[in-house]
Amino acid sequence: AGGGEAAEHRALVLTGFGGYEKLKVQARRGAGPRPGEVSVAVRACGLNFADLMARQGLYDRLPPPPVCPGMECAGTVGDKVMVLARSGLWQEVVNVPASQTFPMPEGMSFEEAAALLVNYITAYMILFDFGNLRPNQSVLIHMAAGGVGTAAIQLCKTVENVTIFGTASASKHDSLKESGVAHPIDYRTMDYAEEVRKISPKGVDIVLDPLGGSDTSKAFNLLKPMGKLITYGVANLLTGQKRNLMAMAKTWWNQFSISALHLLQQNKAVCGYHLGYMDEEAELLRSVVAKLVNLYSQGKIKPKIDSVWPFDQVAEAMRQMQEKKNIGKVILVPEAPKEESKKAEN
Repeated sequence: AGGGEAAEHRALVLTGFGGYEKLKVQARRGAGPRPGEVSVAVRACGLNFADLMARQGLYDRLPPPPVCPGMECAGTVGDKVMVLARSGLWQEVVNVPASQTFPMPEGMSFEEAAALLVNYITAYMILFDFGNLRPNQSVLIHMAAGGVGTAAIQLCKTVENVTIFGTASASKHDSLKESGVAHPIDYRTMDYAEEVRKISPKGVDIVLDPLGGSDTSKAFNLLKPMGKLITYGVANLLTGQKRNLMAMAKTWWNQFSISALHLLQQNKAVCGYHLGYMDEEAELLRSVVAKLVNLYSQGKIKPKIDSVWPFDQVAEAMRQMQEKKNIGKVILVPEAPKEESKKAEN
């Protein structure tokens, strides 16, 4: 189809960097899809930690504002599809290269589909491609009740006899135990490194590090010989609604640094992972998604939805995630869910 005029649709637009109020619902008039693109009617979008960073101007893969954020969504092109992009998906209608769409598996809801790609691709590649997770190993998962954490726990359960340590606030521990975390640790009241060592004096085989700063050093020290640390975020930069220069300075000052020689003496590995820089790796991503769809179809993984928010409540959705209240994925939908509007009428 050639780029003719399309009807007006609603989009979430980041108008500048700062607090929750910087995201606004605006009307947009898009063009039709260009050659090689498809036009997707969006039904659900995923909210990710990178989107919170982007709002504060801390995410380097987002174009300058005004810009429409959003890295994943699910909707219809006739067929039901999931979409992965660098940004721009928090809209009612999006034009995307056909290569960035993936067919939704049978029986999957749009909310689940919007919760799958970013978190599960990340968790899968960290655990298996970098981490080389095998039976009888142990893994420390930070922010274990969040999107990547939940995905990582489910993927660990697909390997025999993996011991999972997970950090989260105390109110989430029962939920973590139900999902398969042997040792939930309250990072707010305890030193998680000490707690891990009480149970496993030698440490763990794999640490998933979305925190950055001094926590990366702690992670490295917690590794057993032949252990692997995979760092994939800098959540420690996020301390409030707006960018905090002190937190940034402290995190960068404490950023972990190691020489190749020191690594050699330690018998440990350090890996860095950033899905945002994988845009060129279409075949690699497609093969990972195929494996995930297969696991979903076998009932071995299932995205856990924390809450669903209409576009005009994006501030509340972001607050839910930034204040770490969520257990599982926070989802945005263009319109309020039907039950909600019925409640409002009564």
